[in-house]
Amino acid sequence: MSDSGQLTVDPTPVPPRTTVAVLGPGGVGGLLAALLSRAGHRVICLAREETAGPLRQHGIRVRSRQFGDFTAPVEAATLLREPVDLCVVTVKNTHLDAALDRIPPRLLADGALLPLLNGVEHLNVLRARYGPERVVPAVVRVESTRTAPGVIEHGSPFVQIDLAGRQERLAPFASLLAAAGVTTRVLPDETAVLWGKLAFLTPFALLTTRHRQPIGGIRSARRNELTALVRETVAVSRACGAPAVVDDILERYDAFPADSKSSMQRDAEEGRPLELDAIGGALLRAAERHGVRTPLTARLVEDLATGATRSTG
Repeated sequence: MSDSGQLTVDPTPVPPRTTVAVLGPGGVGGLLAALLSRAGHRVICLAREETAGPLRQHGIRVRSRQFGDFTAPVEAATLLREPVDLCVVTVKNTHLDAALDRIPPRLLADGALLPLLNGVEHLNVLRARYGPERVVPAVVRVESTRTAPGVIEHGSPFVQIDLAGRQERLAPFASLLAAAGVTTRVLPDETAVLWGKLAFLTPFALLTTRHRQPIGGIRSARRNELTALVRETVAVSRACGAPAVVDDILERYDAFPADSKSSMQRDAEEGRPLELDAIGGALLRAAERHGVRTPLTARLVEDLATGATRSTG
């Protein structure tokens, strides 16, 4: 354990074979499903039949800067029909309500639900449906994209997951993820975990989507706008009780590969619904509750809500 009270899990211990369901085997869920399967666990992917069929037939094929290229077998179904030890939820917030019908609460009676969604407001929905004792607050940091059903392009040289809660409860889940290759930490403060991610994600998502540029272009040509937006999101995060730091977030952007795109930018490019309300909307609602001024965030959210984007070359 570090001086800050966080537990970084040593990936050496090999956890027992576990049954894991993955709701939403897209860029993030598909990568995690493949890594867990490769580590020897039973993985059941839950999705619509047009996705589940190819997964049953071909497994999940991964191309990764970090892990290389590999294919991992998985099971696939449209509905969970048996108890599992862990259910990882990686669907988009825009599809969450409908997707949860694939997970009957009774089948998680002795298991846990691990949501890796953008934003902070989904936890109330999940706790009301499955019970607060089953839901593990968590965030993931990764750039990973589904290019076709069961085909995953993992672009970032890392996969990082922070779990929030008691170490004695979460250590088995952390060991499971770490042994599969995921850098995993257990942190005591749920607010710090969730808002630390949102303070970072909001500028990344809004600016890359608004200007149709990857992070390399944003952090160079639009550094002042990026810094101003980070200051706003950090102010909201601090008002909510999370110790976010402007310079730390900017350093993380600088460490990203220059061609990294946010998932919101990719959704915009493909004409899919944007998680604008779950990311920008949640931040603006928190800012209003705490009396924090966020004019730049508000303008960008309004631009994107009305479909305004522009290419900056």
